[in-house]
Amino acid sequence: MCEQAAWRPAVPRLVDVETWQRPYTPGAGRWVIIGWEALALALLAWSSIETFELAGHGVRLLACGLAAVWVIGTHRILLMGAYVGVDGLRIHGLLRSRTMAWADITQVHLHDASHRIGPFRIPSGLTVLIERRDGSTVNTELWAQGVDFHSRPRLFRAVYHELRARHLAASGG
Repeated sequence: MCEQAAWRPAVPRLVDVETWQRPYTPGAGRWVIIGWEALALALLAWSSIETFELAGHGVRLLACGLAAVWVIGTHRILLMGAYVGVDGLRIHGLLRSRTMAWADITQVHLHDASHRIGPFRIPSGLTVLIERRDGSTVNTELWAQGVDFHSRPRLFRAVYHELRARHLAASGG
């Protein structure tokens, strides 16, 4: 039995899903977005059926395809956020996820984000930004005006402080 265990590839703790916890509860706004997406996909289905004069199998195929897109999108929306673990931080985005060891993170700080459109700068509010040892930065899904924190500003600050505390404890600071 010991020989069989030696043949298994070593799995680092960073991929152990049981160790990751989101330090906040998702906001009700996520369900609004999920409902909005369902309505948008239903409108897309209806307009596609009318435009291309689909019937029978075409309608069923379109409905199944859009339902699959909605289910996958809903799953990703519900997973979105920052997760902490003993060894690092995992950021689940809509399209991809990133996992970083605490040792790879230089700093966790608040960033006053804004967007430029030509000569105009449009402020979008506070976000949590991760600076890595290699000099790159990682945007998180943590935004003070986002669906999770819009009506809960104290929770946004508490999550930010939790991330900073975990980083400082892991780096021995």
